[in-house]
Amino acid sequence: MSVTRMHRLASVVLSSLLVSSIGGSQTFEVQQLRFDRVRQAREQKDSVMKALAGQQGLAYPVRSVFIRAFKREKLLELWGRNSPNDRFILIKTYPLAGFSGRLGPKRVEGDLQIPEGFYEIKGESSFNPHSDFHLSMLVDYPNESDRKLGVRARLGGEICVHGNNVTIGCLPITDEGIKEVYWFAVQAKSRGQARIPIHIFPARLDSTMMATLQQEYTGVKDTTGHELISFWQTLQPGYLWFEEHRTLPRVRAGRYRVGQLKSWMEDRLV
Repeated sequence: MSVTRMHRLASVVLSSLLVSSIGGSQTFEVQQLRFDRVRQAREQKDSVMKALAGQQGLAYPVRSVFIRAFKREKLLELWGRNSPNDRFILIKTYPLAGFSGRLGPKRVEGDLQIPEGFYEIKGESSFNPHSDFHLSMLVDYPNESDRKLGVRARLGGEICVHGNNVTIGCLPITDEGIKEVYWFAVQAKSRGQARIPIHIFPARLDSTMMATLQQEYTGVKDTTGHELISFWQTLQPGYLWFEEHRTLPRVRAGRYRVGQLKSWMEDRLV
């Protein structure tokens, strides 16, 4: 076999391997990069996010992403880790650029509420590269808990993390912010993360804040305040678990229950 033919054969083999790689774990990233806004996000934010990950001792791209939001503080956190056995590490915190509704879960379409609870950003269709709000990621509201506790057939939907600074129940973090979070999440999904968890809380539900919320809402004359406190108490174990372990709790929906170390949680509940 001639040297030229050997080089050609090697090129074909290499090309096949590259195609196989692109067609495998990184297909989603390749598909997303067909869109101008995603390419722009990569060009402008890849080095930024790589530096942020590196500062936390993480290899980049990270393979697992977690998002957490707090309505009272008007903040959204981006967390990452390199292995399912690792603890999550905080990458960056983003201020919410807009807010609607009040503290409390979303229970009916049109109530303007930002949901509260344990959610996910699921399939590839949850990523919208041509959103009206620059880029967006769809939250799986309503989940099982919402369907059990909300107004059936009138729950609404289309709750997203997105750009811009306006919202009717979504989590806006500006165009610059969503470029970072979106690109970070695209890479994790391309490397095997099927679902990206997103936990949305009324506030940081430590014992001090729960006492504050109880004081503020227990005095409400109708039953709303008591219902809110009861609901938030079902969210608190998940918040406390992550605060101590930096890993995700196993959540059973309905009235939320966290399925790990019940005795551990009971010692920490208000």
